[in-house]
Amino acid sequence: MAKQISVFLENKAGRLSSVTRVLGEAGINIRALSIADTSDFGILRIIVNDPERAYKILKEAGFTVSETEVIAVKVSDSPGGLAAVLEQMSDQNLNIEYLYAFLGTSGDDALVIFKVEDIEHARKAFTAKGIPFLEENQLYRL
Repeated sequence: MAKQISVFLENKAGRLSSVTRVLGEAGINIRALSIADTSDFGILRIIVNDPERAYKILKEAGFTVSETEVIAVKVSDSPGGLAAVLEQMSDQNLNIEYLYAFLGTSGDDALVIFKVEDIEHARKAFTAKGIPFLEENQLYRL
């Protein structure tokens, strides 16, 4: 499991820049990110090297912030690698709310961040099926 920081942003110029500047000035490294938007607002989802500190700093800077548990899964960096993991997840009745790629790799594998309904069920299913995932401290050190 890992902690993901979500930042709710007005959909206007400079808001994303403000978040990244605040984090950068605090020495927080963004490792992965995803942005979902509507016409009025966006949700920036980030994995950072120090989520507790990032959460606090962003809150203090006036941003609307939340924290969510996600899981980082090693996926074969080859054609069909993601499909194989998704099929295993489907077989285990794991509902994926969303996913996005991690900016780094772990050996010969790609890393994908999954938000699922039941993290503990996902951990057990991945372990039973031999699908490797990263623990929180491993993820933040990449």
